[in-house]
Order: sequence, then structure tokens, then C-alpha cells
Amino acid sequence: MDFGLSKKVVVITGADGGIGKAMVRAFLAEDAQVAAIGHQRKRIDETAREMSENGGRIEPFVADLTEARSVTHLTQAVLERFGTVHVLVNAAGGVGKFAGFDKLNDEDWHKDIELNLMIAVRATRAFLPAMRKQKWGRIISIASESGVQPDADIPNYNAAKAALIAFGKSISKAYAMDGVLVNSVSPAFIRTPLVERMLQERADAEGTSFDEALEAFLKNERPHIELHRPGSPDEVAAAVVFLASEQASFILGSNLRVDGGSIATT
Repeated sequence: MDFGLSKKVVVITGADGGIGKAMVRAFLAEDAQVAAIGHQRKRIDETAREMSENGGRIEPFVADLTEARSVTHLTQAVLERFGTVHVLVNAAGGVGKFAGFDKLNDEDWHKDIELNLMIAVRATRAFLPAMRKQKWGRIISIASESGVQPDADIPNYNAAKAALIAFGKSISKAYAMDGVLVNSVSPAFIRTPLVERMLQERADAEGTSFDEALEAFLKNERPHIELHRPGSPDEVAAAVVFLASEQASFILGSNLRVDGGSIATT
């Protein structure tokens, strides 16, 4: 199947994370040109070096997406380098503070909204005009199962991801007739390097093996994943590449769940 992504310019924020790197690799496999955005120079350069060794066209950029001025400079640099942007993947984000509601103050809430909503808002605002001008674009935001089926913990993160999904749905209606298709992808428990470190720390603390810690986590904290395993970053990346492709030309305003069946509703 031809996804029609050859030579398309793809901007990926959070490109140096576990899921972000998988998406860089997946888009390069489709012969796309990738602007890989990271917060730390060393990490994003390592990502670019690793990917370019396989022959992909990737350009690393460093930006603080919490700062409007930094986003402006980033936009100028990307457009000067590539001339336009066809696809934006909003993958930057994370949990600001792991805590229950009674342990969170206003600053904690603001941090998660900044990380998981406003970064995507700024990046979308920056690159949307180029897409509208050429009458073709894709914007895909990485949300979370927590935005649809929130746990009791981390309500700050849950609410921010729900807002990100709603943001995508809203702007999908506004710019559809400009040829810009906007969707979200909501992963569940994904086996990223960060998750692997967390599980290894649990295993070390409890005197068990990594596999035992993983099994206990699935049983006790993710019992609704019907496939009884974590997802892989590559599985998330495959969904994103599809939504960015010509094959997804009638998919708009959706939230594609990559969750192994963990969400109980349809």
C-alpha cells in the first residue's frame, strides 16, 4: 500500500522520546523528510545521527515549546530548511506530577496543561498556515487512554489529555475545507524506555525479575488491557503514519485508540 508520504515534510515534536523516535523511523521508512524537534541538543542529535545512518533525511531542531519566541524561531528555521510542512505530529508531553487530587496545587495543574495541551496548541498555530496555503496537511496529536478513561490518580494529566483530544476535534471542524485533516491517537500502556526503567526499578525494589514486575503491573494496574501485554512504540507509530497518509483521506476529528482493548466503552 502506497501511503503517499514520499518527500512529504513531517514535523515531529518530542522526537527524542520512545514513541517519538519510533515515529521518526516509521516516517523515514516511507521516504518522508523529518524535522525532529527535541528539548535537549544531545538527545535530539543522537536521534538524528542514529536515524540518518540508515539513509533517512532527518534534520534535528532544538526548541523550548513552552516559549512562544522559541516556537517562532523554530518555525522560521524549519520553513527555511524545507520550504513547507505537510504533517505535524504533536508528540511532546508527559506527566508533570504523579499525585492524587488533594496533593496537587495550581502550579501542578498549569504544568500539565502546558506540557500536554499548550505545546500542541503553539506548534499547531505555527505550522497550520503553511498547510492551509498549500491546501493539504495533517495534524496528529498524541493523547492518551487517560483522556478517555481516566484513573483516580494524576487528574492533572487526565484532564490535559482530554483537553488535547477536544482541541483536535474542534480545529478539525474549522480547517477541513482547507484540506487539513486533524486527528488524535490515544495509546495505552506502551513499552517505552521510560516505562522499562520504571518496571526495572520496581523489580529491583521488590527483589523480582523484570518480567515478574511487568506481569504484576499488568494484573494490578492495567487489568483491562485485553491483549495482556504492553503496546510497542512501533505500533503507535504505525497508526500515526496511517493517519498522515493519503489512505486516511476521509478520517477527520477522530481519536484512534491504540490501547489493546483497555478502554471499556466503544
